[in-house]
Parts: sequence; C-alpha cells; structure tokens
Amino acid sequence: MLGNLGTGRGVVPYIAMWSDEEAQSAPKIVRTDLGIRFADETLLDRDSTGVLWTRVSSRPGHGRPEFGQVHSLRQRRAMRRLLCQVCGGPADQNNDGVLWLLRDYRDDWLNWPENMANTYPPVCMPCALLSTRVCPALRRGYVAVRARQCPVSAVYGIRYEPRGPLLVPVEDTVPLSDRAIRWTVAAQLVRSLHGCTIVDLDRSAT
Repeated sequence: MLGNLGTGRGVVPYIAMWSDEEAQSAPKIVRTDLGIRFADETLLDRDSTGVLWTRVSSRPGHGRPEFGQVHSLRQRRAMRRLLCQVCGGPADQNNDGVLWLLRDYRDDWLNWPENMANTYPPVCMPCALLSTRVCPALRRGYVAVRARQCPVSAVYGIRYEPRGPLLVPVEDTVPLSDRAIRWTVAAQLVRSLHGCTIVDLDRSAT
C-alpha cells in the first residue's frame, strides 16, 4: 500500500491526491429522461449500483502530495472495503466496531456523532496514533470513535438541478435511495455511523 510513504515528504495518506493526478477535464453532461449521463460515457464511469462518478487519473506517488485534496477513486475503495485512509490496509475492528478519527464536533448536536454521515474512511490503530501527532487538522481537536454499524448510505458530489432547459450544479450529499442520485456526479462515498462509542486511543492501543 502507498500510505505512510517514506519519501522525505512526511506521511502521505492513502486517499490523498498527488499533483500528477489532476482531475480530468469535466466531460459534457447530457440530460436524459431519467437523469444525467456523460456525453462520452463508458462502462467505467458508473459503479455496480449505477451511480455516475467523477473522472480522475490515478498516479499515486508521482509529483507532490496534495494533502488538502482527496482522491476520489481511492477514497471510494477505502470506504467500500473499510480500509485505513492513511496506509490503505485493513481498518481496526473489534467488538465495539470500526475505528474512525473525527474532528471534534460534540457541541454541534446531542449524541454526536450518532447517525452522522461521514466521508472520511476509517483508520487502523498504528495510523490513528500517528495521525494524532502529525495531522494539522487533528491538532485542533479530534475524537476517536468506534461504530458498530457503518452502512454505505450516500455519495458526496455535484447534483444537477433541472431548471427549464438548464442544469444547475449544486454541491450536495445525496442518499443512494434518493431519486436525485440519477442527477448526481459522485466524488466521495459516504457511510453513516451508528452504535457509536467514543474511545481513548492510548488505552485502546495497550
């Protein structure tokens, strides 16, 4: 796996973009009776459920890491297979569920993060401990959470609203069960977290 790449550039998460992996030119969007499609759409543009996905090249390790950008294909793979977002290996799991590292938003709503829609893949224990030391975003506050259930529930991307002859793009999280999924170009896969328990990483690692 590519994560934790030892290249003198520090820890490079598995899901991070690299500068040589720039998103491909956006294909033309065509409106149909059932939703949207790419004008030059191929079988590779949709997943097994029929969701249309953004196009992006895959050249991990080439160029420089773009830490603020998520590679769509690797994020989707990590979420589908419950792989660690940092190293790309299996995420940590035990009787309390799958391990996730989240920014701390406990003040946002009661029982956070129960039922939260989440686009960040899970983590393994070694990478969780490493990330809390080196990730600038987590230094501002994080919570380690185990979720007993974390079903794939939605996609995050661009939903196109038909307004007369126009298609208006709107950034949105769209449930897979929503008819609007037919009008969406997905960029990231979403899992919902249920049966959540906040855990102490240091104790869990011993």
